[in-house]
Amino acid sequence: QVQLVESGGGLVQTGGSLRLSCATSGRIYSVNTMGWFRQAPGKEREFVAAISWSGSTTYYADSVKGRFTISRDNAKTTVYLQMNSLKLEDTAVYYCAADRRGSAYSLNGDYWGQGTQVTVSS
Repeated sequence: QVQLVESGGGLVQTGGSLRLSCATSGRIYSVNTMGWFRQAPGKEREFVAAISWSGSTTYYADSVKGRFTISRDNAKTTVYLQMNSLKLEDTAVYYCAADRRGSAYSLNGDYWGQGTQVTVSS
């Protein structure tokens, strides 16, 4: 089994920054692609960003491209989401996800974290 634990959420003003972290534990050797989804109140969960196992490939939703950066530590156990120039519409619960196989372009979510709240205020 694989456990994903997010941290770093919080309250920030528009234009501000936050960095989310997702730490993996358990059978980490079974984790390949990792990434983030988010779900705002009353909306469906949507893809945000993904990164390949090597870190060489990243993929972003159009809504965050140029503002968010996904990265992975050398040990491949932690994934980060640096969020800059935050907007009101970025307010959501952010979920870390991981796949056993596949590419950064098709993150499905074989494993999920419990989510961390990001609130952007004006």
